[in-house]
Amino acid sequence: MFYPEPVSRLIEGFMKLPGIGPKTAARLAFFVLNMKEDDVLDLAKALVNAKRQLHYCSVCNNITDVDPCHICSDKRRDASIICVVQEPRDVVAMEKTREFQGQYHVLQGAISPMDGIGPEDIRIPDLLKRIGADETVKEIILATNPNVEGEATAMYLSRLIKPFGIRVTRIAHGLPVGGDLEYADEVTLTKALEGRREV
Repeated sequence: MFYPEPVSRLIEGFMKLPGIGPKTAARLAFFVLNMKEDDVLDLAKALVNAKRQLHYCSVCNNITDVDPCHICSDKRRDASIICVVQEPRDVVAMEKTREFQGQYHVLQGAISPMDGIGPEDIRIPDLLKRIGADETVKEIILATNPNVEGEATAMYLSRLIKPFGIRVTRIAHGLPVGGDLEYADEVTLTKALEGRREV
């Protein structure tokens, strides 16, 4: 490389982040080099503190700095409904709606044979153990992503959960609010028709 070693290492560090190629990594590295030293130290401390202080909730597997997390320890939440999501950021998306008042279970991924990820590689055993030990659970909402991996994970989970006698539902998929029919693809329209409800 044409850069001094400290710059090259900084660029290599940024390239380890998802979606960051060599050009973007170089741009970020030079941006950091132009920052005030105090700001760089604050950024470095924030990275180290996040890595050291965050862990997974022992109940739902969401990222947290306390155990159990604030959602699992909130007695006002409905413990009879568990919404299963793929990633911690999905919990944030659901919470922003302020509509869901149940609890969560974060799988930390989805089944993806192409990537070598099977059911045992994500938090499915934890979910089964959780619903097997808690007789108050009445419904599991499968809120995995509407892609091949998310659908495969949802189908696999529904087959595993139904023998427990628990209601299994799937979030609706289809047209986004404000979307136009003419721009929707066939799969989206099919899902929208399947998920239709009475008005």
